[in-house]
Amino acid sequence: MLHLLIDTSTWLDVSKRRDGQRWIMALRVLIHQGEVDLMVPSLVIDEFERNRERIETSMTTSVAQRFKLIRQDLDNYGGTGNEDALRVIEDLARHVPLIGAMATRNFDDVLELLRAGRRIEPTAGTRSAVIERGLAKQAPFHRSRNSVADALLIELYAAAASGVDLASEPHAFVTSNSEDFSLPGGDKRQPHSDIAAIFAEGGSEYALGVDGLNQVLLEKFGPELEELFAETDFTEEPRRLDEIMEAEKQLFDRVWYHRSLQHEYQLEDAGDQAEIERLRAIAGPGRKRVEQAYAHPGELGPYTDFELGMLNGKLSALRWVLGSEWDFLDT
Repeated sequence: MLHLLIDTSTWLDVSKRRDGQRWIMALRVLIHQGEVDLMVPSLVIDEFERNRERIETSMTTSVAQRFKLIRQDLDNYGGTGNEDALRVIEDLARHVPLIGAMATRNFDDVLELLRAGRRIEPTAGTRSAVIERGLAKQAPFHRSRNSVADALLIELYAAAASGVDLASEPHAFVTSNSEDFSLPGGDKRQPHSDIAAIFAEGGSEYALGVDGLNQVLLEKFGPELEELFAETDFTEEPRRLDEIMEAEKQLFDRVWYHRSLQHEYQLEDAGDQAEIERLRAIAGPGRKRVEQAYAHPGELGPYTDFELGMLNGKLSALRWVLGSEWDFLDT
């Protein structure tokens, strides 16, 4: 089993990445299979929750700001004939809340992983080691800042990795905080000399950032990890407003056409020829338009009960997205 202690900084980096799900999903599966043990100090959860809102806000604001700048550039330099481009930008700008929500959904999944991980808490020994490290000005106390939390993190990892058979139970410490933990003025992928002894023995590895996490997992799981990545190699993009409205129109047409014919069949059963003629006069032009627009077999029925239920369900969902109440199916 691979035992991982991942610093808050790396969890935040994973959460910010559009492809962050590949590592989140892979870790979830590996943990479930008993191949990875996620060691989680309470301070990592606290730091993650404390920084989450700030980063989510900055991500959403960044998206909105990019739309604003693009529109401004089109206004200033686009010249004439840029109405279509402006319309697309305005359409995309309406999706900023949705884009923001999709961009930040990784945070929920990471928090779920952290809360389900194996909690490790400081002992009197680890607290004493932090104090000694601070008095000696050893990393991460080598900088003029409050590094108690970082020092506690590395001491918790050192305690977890000591006294175990690292050959069969490998450990890895993953952080994006190169300023506090990495070799200064050298290869940032290497630990600071003050903490290098913790990683001197084979089976205890120092890894930098998301790339370092990726490398640790590849070294341990190889093809299995590649297979997990392949299964999550997809990116979902939010639909544009014009796409949603077009889909809603198509569903409306198909449901209306079906209901129109059903109404006529009911009138035929009742023998009401006068009402049939009136219905055909009103609905005839609309039916002709729909029949010309939807020429593929099956698009206009006949539908099974299941197919009709799917059409109505889709129409209801899209109308909800566009602002209507649930189950609004008037045609």
